[in-house]
Amino acid sequence: MKPDREFQTLVERYVDGQATAEQVAALSERLRRDAAARQWFIELLNLDSALAAVALGSIAGMDDSDASPQTPIEITAADSTPSPTTTPSTSPAPAPMPESGSASTMFFRLLAMATCVMALVGGAWWWKASTSDFATVRGGVGVEGLADGRGLRDEWHEFDAGAVELVTANGARVVIEAPARFRFESAQRLHLIEGRLAADVPPTAKGFTVITPTGKATDLGTTFGVDIQQQGEAEIHVFEGEVIAQSAGGGQRRSLRDGEAFLLQNGAGASRRLRTAAFIRPEEVGSMHAGLKAGQHARSAAALAKLRQDPALIALLDFESRELTEGSFGIAQGRWPGSRAPEFANVGDHMKLDVGGSREWPQLTLAAWVRLDRLGETFQSLLHTDDWNENKPGQVHWMVTRHTTMRLALFGNTLAPNSEEREDFPDSRTSVLPEQGRWMHLAVVYDSARRTVRFYLNGAFDKQTHQATAHTARLGAAQIGNWDRQDRKLSGRIDELVVLGRAMSDEEVRLLFDAGTPYR
Repeated sequence: MKPDREFQTLVERYVDGQATAEQVAALSERLRRDAAARQWFIELLNLDSALAAVALGSIAGMDDSDASPQTPIEITAADSTPSPTTTPSTSPAPAPMPESGSASTMFFRLLAMATCVMALVGGAWWWKASTSDFATVRGGVGVEGLADGRGLRDEWHEFDAGAVELVTANGARVVIEAPARFRFESAQRLHLIEGRLAADVPPTAKGFTVITPTGKATDLGTTFGVDIQQQGEAEIHVFEGEVIAQSAGGGQRRSLRDGEAFLLQNGAGASRRLRTAAFIRPEEVGSMHAGLKAGQHARSAAALAKLRQDPALIALLDFESRELTEGSFGIAQGRWPGSRAPEFANVGDHMKLDVGGSREWPQLTLAAWVRLDRLGETFQSLLHTDDWNENKPGQVHWMVTRHTTMRLALFGNTLAPNSEEREDFPDSRTSVLPEQGRWMHLAVVYDSARRTVRFYLNGAFDKQTHQATAHTARLGAAQIGNWDRQDRKLSGRIDELVVLGRAMSDEEVRLLFDAGTPYR
C-alpha cells in the first residue's frame, strides 16, 4: 500500500503528539475499516529488534541489558495480538513526547504508535490472527506429511528427507531442506532448530524473523539463507538486501548486506564467506519434484548398477555408507531425498581416498555430480593425487579453476604447439558459472595414446585439447577438497564420483548425465 496524504498526515500528527481528539478518532476509524491501512501501519511497527536497533543505537550508555522502556519493542503482524476483550472504539489520548531530534524521541514515538495500534485494531485483528494459517505448503520434493495446500500454524514439523516450499500469510517464500525441525510462531516468526532455509521476502513480509538455537535473523526486505551447522550454530547468508543478525546471550546486533555471511554464536559471532549455492531455492524445488515424479531416481540407480559391472571400473563412490572414508567434512543431502553427499565448506575440509593403487592407466574417465557453493578460488579440487613430482609422471589433478572452467593436469604432460590454453594445462572452454546453485555433471576423458583430453558439462561435449607429451595416468592416494590450505579450497558438495580405467564415448557420457540428473 502507498498511503494517501490524508492518512500520512493523521499518523504524523499522532506520532508528533499534536493530533486533536477529532484526528485521533479519524485515525481510529480509518484503521478499523481499511485493511490496507492497518497492514501499512503494522509494518511501520514491525521492528522485531531491527528497526529499534537503528533508532536506539546512538543513545549514550545504552546496551542490550538496559531495562524497559529502553528495551526495543518487538511487534509483528501476528505477535501484537491484544486480548480479545480490548475495545476497538476506545482510543488513547496522545502521550506527551520528549524533545524532538534525539534517538530517544524516535523510540518513544514508536512506543506510542505501538500502544495506538494495539488499541485501535484490537479485537478484529486478534480474531483474524487466531483463525488464519501462518503459512501454506506450496510444493516439495520427497517430504512426507507436508502435502501441497496444507496450512501450518503453531506446531512443530520434522522431516529427515527432501525439501519443502512454504508461503507465509504475508507472502514470504521459504524453502527448508532436510534434515529439518521447525515451527511457525506467527506468519512473521519461524523457529528453526535444525535444517537449511532459504527465504525470498517481499515488502509485504518485511521483518520476517528466523529464530535459531544461537540467535536470530530479521529481514529488512531481501533474500537470505540460514544454515544450522552440525554443532547447532547458525550461519546467516545474505544473497540480496539486508538482514539484522543477533547472537543469543546478549550478542550485539549486526547489519548484513549483499554478499555477507555471519556465524551466530552464543554471545558472539564471526564472519563467514558467502555460500549462495548451499541452499535450495524456490525455483529449484519444482524441477526436482518433476524429476522424482518422472522416475529419475530409478534411472540413476539403474545406470550406477550397470557401471558397477564394468570391468574397467576403478572406483564408484556414492557416499551412502555410514562409514565414509577418512577426512574432515560435513554431510549434507545429495541429489535425491534422504541421500548423502560430503560437503566441504571450511578451510581444511577434505576427504582422503585411495583409488587405482600403483597401476598406470593409458585411458581414464573421471565424472561426478558437483554442487559448487561459490566460485573464484584459485583451484577447487575435485580429485587430487597426493604426489606431484618428477618421480611419478602422470599424477592426476582434476579441478575447477579461478577462470570457472574445468582442468585436468597430469604431471609431466605438455601442450601441443599452438594450443589455445590460457595457462599450461588442458582446460574446458565453457564456464560452470551458469550452473552455480544447481547440481551439475562434470566429466573429463583422457587418452594417452591419442594424446587428448576431452571435457563435458552436463553430458554435452565441450572441448578437446591435444598434448605433445602424454604420460599414462597414475592415481593412488588422493584427496577431494582442500589439497592444500593456500590455493586449493573446495566449497560445495560432491555426489557419485566415477573413476573408470577406459575412455567413455560422447554417447556414454550423455547417457550417464541423462540418467542421473535430478531435474526435469
